[in-house]
Amino acid sequence: MKVFNSGINGKIYEFLGCHLKIQDNIKGASFNVWAPHAKEVRVVGKFNGWNGSNHLMKFNFENGVWSLFIVGIQEGDIYKFEIITHDGRRFLKSDPMAFYSELRPYTASVAMDVFKEFPWEDDKWLKNREKWNSYESAINIYEIHLGSWKKKSDSEIKIFDKEDKFKTIEELKLESGFYNYEEIARKLVPYIKEMGYTHIEILPLAEHPLDASWGYQTTGYYSITSRYGTPDQFKFLVNECHKAGIGVILDWVPGHFCKDSHGLYHFDGQPLYEYDEKIRFENRGWGTANFNLAKREVKNFLISNAVFLYDVYHIDGIRADAVSNIIYLEYGQPEVYGLKNKNGGDEDLEAIEFLKELNKTIFKHIKNPLMIAEEATSWPLVTRPPYIGGLGFNYKWNMGWMNDMLKYMELDPIYRKYNHNLVTFSLMYSFSENYILSISHDEVVHGKKSLLDKMSGNYEQKFPSLRTFYGYMYTHPGKKLLFMGGEIGQFMEWRFYEGLEWKMLKYPLHDSIKSYVRDLNYLYKKEKSLWELDCSQDGFKWIDPNNSSQGVVSYVRKSKDSKDYLVIACNFTPVKYGEFVLGVPRITDYKEIFNSDRDIYGGSNILNRGIIEPKTQGVLDMPYSVILDMPPLSIIILKPIW
Repeated sequence: MKVFNSGINGKIYEFLGCHLKIQDNIKGASFNVWAPHAKEVRVVGKFNGWNGSNHLMKFNFENGVWSLFIVGIQEGDIYKFEIITHDGRRFLKSDPMAFYSELRPYTASVAMDVFKEFPWEDDKWLKNREKWNSYESAINIYEIHLGSWKKKSDSEIKIFDKEDKFKTIEELKLESGFYNYEEIARKLVPYIKEMGYTHIEILPLAEHPLDASWGYQTTGYYSITSRYGTPDQFKFLVNECHKAGIGVILDWVPGHFCKDSHGLYHFDGQPLYEYDEKIRFENRGWGTANFNLAKREVKNFLISNAVFLYDVYHIDGIRADAVSNIIYLEYGQPEVYGLKNKNGGDEDLEAIEFLKELNKTIFKHIKNPLMIAEEATSWPLVTRPPYIGGLGFNYKWNMGWMNDMLKYMELDPIYRKYNHNLVTFSLMYSFSENYILSISHDEVVHGKKSLLDKMSGNYEQKFPSLRTFYGYMYTHPGKKLLFMGGEIGQFMEWRFYEGLEWKMLKYPLHDSIKSYVRDLNYLYKKEKSLWELDCSQDGFKWIDPNNSSQGVVSYVRKSKDSKDYLVIACNFTPVKYGEFVLGVPRITDYKEIFNSDRDIYGGSNILNRGIIEPKTQGVLDMPYSVILDMPPLSIIILKPIW
């Protein structure tokens, strides 16, 4: 364990925490916890009546770790650490390395063997992943909050013990209102297959005390939340996804943690996981504490946690939350204005080094992981390797594209011609990083309105705008991510305490949006030109980016095969353009393979049927052209016929 304090150890979970084992032919559990400032540490739980006088841990001065083996501990036993400080304070802490936890509002850690054999059936998936080139593959992610994708109906909530004097009926409902991981798998996996997504991305599943935090204010980083069941049940969910050809990405919060008294905050009576200085550890914007990413032990705690999620739960990717808050000293924190590094800059040098070490370690341990950064600034080389100065992620959320396009789609079409650059500017930087176009949960909460409600116009007018927006997203360079509810035209904002508005599917316009997104997903996966050269300028060429007067943008998406390309035009105005002249790169016949205005999608069915013959008249940089009917608020996609 020396490397815990002095180097990078990607597997500290093999030593720290509670491990059920046989020692000297006696069954029990070893407990190891890092608490270098404590005077004494004791293990307490139901097994000793919460009296740790007979379970005092032994301190290792070399690494600051307290250790103890306790005979008779079994899986399911709950425990905490009783910390006694040098000034006489006593308090109870959950195990930072706990592999399972009590269901909130209870906070004890639970002895659990997450390393025991599990009947995995995903060998084929994992072997294929080893050979997978994500950059030249389709990636289309469905972002999901497990607690509100679907909720149990009142008839499904079973309250078995209404006479339990320790729990109210409301508490019992709170326990039973969620589907567990197994139940979710049986409902979610067929839905994802039906809709044609390649991956799911799950909001943070690390144990957290408050449902309203959505998992972004964490206490138990190694503990898959008990809200939805057990570690084995979560493994079942991942296994079922892999068997169905669906990748699993977990949202992960490496920058800050919640300050609840039972968690990491002032763990041994002094700042330990957080910075020593209040100006550094206090994150007032979120009411949390910032990790001390300059400290070797904290780096190992987080890096090992990421390895643990890949290793134990077979996940395929991690999306690192709030990377901007990590790499900048002052980001989003006006109260620390003027805080500078040793070179006089605003960069957090130790935190940047942590991110590089994180990614180097993950790519060393895991073959072809997805390491995704939510980074909202123009920081360079986020998705480039550390040896050339990059942070080492392989993907970054394209927050600029998202902000520009949502701002544009909220405009009345009459004003869009004055803001045409919002549609085209992203192509100035689309190949500077490996991007994911993300329309996430953050865009449909806190008064921002749902995606459908963001669209300009009345109720009926919003649907063709949403279809056009989705069409542009799916044909724009970059991998894709859409938050749950967007595919059914959810009209209300997302509410973490309610299920999605599935009832809206009985209305034709909402059902047609679901069909539209499904068909877009299948088209996207089928057409290599929409993803094979995603990370290269060679995969995209403008036909006409400057037609602001008509509100139409047109472009070509290309694959490695020079004959395999798509010609795309998006009309962002509610005006039909008859005999619209569209440039094309080659003189061959074309066929319209996709049109968002089809009546099955709720459109007016203005289509370009049959063979579309090219003209020798060129348009702008294109040597040839075709003449089309361009429906209002629509996207059309042409494919050459050879």
